[in-house]
Amino acid sequence: MATVDDNCELRSSDCFSEKHNFEGEGNPQAVFNVLDALLKGSLDRLKAMRESISLAKSGLQKCIVDAVQPDYTFMVRDLCLKGKLGAALLLRRKLIREGFVVDLLTHNYLLNGLCINCDMEIAESLFREMLEMGPSPNCATYNIIIKGFCLCRNMDKALDLFYTMANGGIRPSRITYNILLHALCKRGLLDDAWKLLEDILDDDIKTTDDAITSTILMDGCFKSGDMMQAIALWDEMVEKKTKVDAVAYNVLIHGLCLNRDKKIALGYIVDMLKRGFLPDIFTFNTLISDLCKEGQFGEAYYIHDVMSRMGVSPDQISYKMIIQGLCISGDVIKANEFLHSMLERSMVPEPHIWNLIIDCYGRYGDLSNAISIRDQMLTTGVLPNVFTFNALIHAQIKGGNIFNAYSLKKDMVLLGLFPDVVTYNLLISGAYKCGQIHFALQLYDEMLRKGYEPDKITYTELIRGHCMCGEMKEAEDLFMKLHESGLPMDIVPFKVIFEKYRRIGEPDMAFKFYQRWMTMMA
Repeated sequence: MATVDDNCELRSSDCFSEKHNFEGEGNPQAVFNVLDALLKGSLDRLKAMRESISLAKSGLQKCIVDAVQPDYTFMVRDLCLKGKLGAALLLRRKLIREGFVVDLLTHNYLLNGLCINCDMEIAESLFREMLEMGPSPNCATYNIIIKGFCLCRNMDKALDLFYTMANGGIRPSRITYNILLHALCKRGLLDDAWKLLEDILDDDIKTTDDAITSTILMDGCFKSGDMMQAIALWDEMVEKKTKVDAVAYNVLIHGLCLNRDKKIALGYIVDMLKRGFLPDIFTFNTLISDLCKEGQFGEAYYIHDVMSRMGVSPDQISYKMIIQGLCISGDVIKANEFLHSMLERSMVPEPHIWNLIIDCYGRYGDLSNAISIRDQMLTTGVLPNVFTFNALIHAQIKGGNIFNAYSLKKDMVLLGLFPDVVTYNLLISGAYKCGQIHFALQLYDEMLRKGYEPDKITYTELIRGHCMCGEMKEAEDLFMKLHESGLPMDIVPFKVIFEKYRRIGEPDMAFKFYQRWMTMMA
């Protein structure tokens, strides 16, 4: 536009540079020539301006498209990361309708979000659309959807996709192999994992060249009980000087503890420290779990103190394992101390931990402390669940307070919680123990009316109650009903009836019942 303007100015200046008299004294033809030149120059200038404006407009539109499109694709990715997949899919569809090109990375984000949520039907549909209309999937795309099928336990489709990658001209990566190996080992299909490794990997790729592959296989060997093969894999990694990490050490230590070889596991922890790897929360939790299972709580407390001194804060799992072990062994006072240690660290225990301690107090008939723990639970903002109320009902029954226990069942309903079979079993058993036979039968009727199916404990408690009342025919009828229900039977209901016949001095009836029992078990 500037060039056109300059040219017009030069041409007009040339025309007016000669001295002419425009009042009729000069040459009239010269005047018309000047006017023609000015008009032509103006028209040329107008044309050039229009062309320049048109080019500028198209260039501006292209700049706007280039600037706006990345913002939209970024929005799609952001929605995927926030878990708003429905909105992300709608936005993608709208972009495509309006002519925008949604890139491969954005599609991979969408697929990843769908696979994490196990929405494999939608993920498959999107993947097929990519194959037909683009953008063409790459190795990362295949890895995402293969992992999704593995998470959803659909190994057949995962392997089908793996074998069809080559048809699309895409070579599987080491990540692809590791995804499939991990899924196969996790499901106990170790032989299939080895076969996959032998069939697919090239001759120049060795198992121990990759620490992740070796770690996956080593974990699978430990879990399948093949400790010798797992140790051989580790030794091969060390011999090949494969770069191992803390995860590989954790798998090794966990596998050794799993196979009850704690001394060797401790030796590898020392080796881990020598190599400059500090034990993390997983390492310590593995040791605490193994020590609690063996009842070595003193050593578990020691590990708990060591991890704190090393700057590794115990988590919910650390505390849960110690508290659970203490409650199983009956040391509820020490378990309560660990509970308060959690609260001092501003760590709110999950409901399961509270329930363990309430139940332990209840089993020992300490009703006041059981209720006190429940009150602390409410103070910290943790809502009781069905298991909490069952533990409190058990504590009330231990104290002989059957009607207080039944009142707790009413409180459950007011809080929107529904009693389960365990609740009714506890109440029926408590009613019989307190001599409230009629109340026990009422509870059983209420249980049936509300659609609960009695289990073997329900039948056993009812049989016990009828035996306590001397109603042996009703007890035997219930025993037959238990047998015909198809529920797994143990020797407890038989012993209840047999012992009752023996105590009331009816050996003949006891012998007849024994013969019936043997016939039923044949």
